Amino acid sequence: MKQNQFLNFLIVILLFMVNETQAQVNAIAFSQIEVYQSDNLKVRNEKRPKAVFFGNSITEGFVKALPDFFEINHFVGRGISGQTTTQGLIRFRKDVIELGPEVVVINLGTNDVAENTGPYDEGFTLGNLISMVELARANNIRVVLASVLPASAIYWRPSVENAGDKIVSLNQSIKMVAEQYGLVYLDYHTALKNETNGLDKEMAEDGVHPTVKCFKIMAALADEAIQMALQR
Repeated sequence: MKQNQFLNFLIVILLFMVNETQAQVNAIAFSQIEVYQSDNLKVRNEKRPKAVFFGNSITEGFVKALPDFFEINHFVGRGISGQTTTQGLIRFRKDVIELGPEVVVINLGTNDVAENTGPYDEGFTLGNLISMVELARANNIRVVLASVLPASAIYWRPSVENAGDKIVSLNQSIKMVAEQYGLVYLDYHTALKNETNGLDKEMAEDGVHPTVKCFKIMAALADEAIQMALQR
């Protein structure tokens, strides 16, 4: 009897270990935490970056569109296409904290509104952003909290209604968090929006992803925000 009980106990432990391992594998795949693994190793062996730009495809495109802006200023981009704040939070330690930047520019939320990983809930998205803020501050990293860029519609998910209004509401909440924590709020939205709370063609041909012209405006705003953060 005791032997059977021990075997049953052992089976339970093994199943738990298998499930835990699978959960870790799933988290890695979900967050795409390995995308910048080799790049991060190089950064950690070099001079501390002045700033990490952390986000989604917009951040990813930022680096590709204006590589000199990042290289000259010793900025690093850590954007992954399609990512939500949930995915970003999982990889925040690897792609931001372990790089030890002076400043992190957080720009996430578009894909939350787009429901890329499930139904959109503003409070949940905001909670993820607050967690990133608190992790950064706990590791002596200054935070620039950026607004979500304007988007009057989500072209890859037309079923999402009132995207522009949802983004405006989320940005109001993001600004409140920035004020509450004494952070620099980087207001891309006000500078770029049109009359429908979207982006004109010259700013984003698909209505979401910025053109080079748009990125140049963003670069000037971001650089100013980073300098402000460094003075705090």
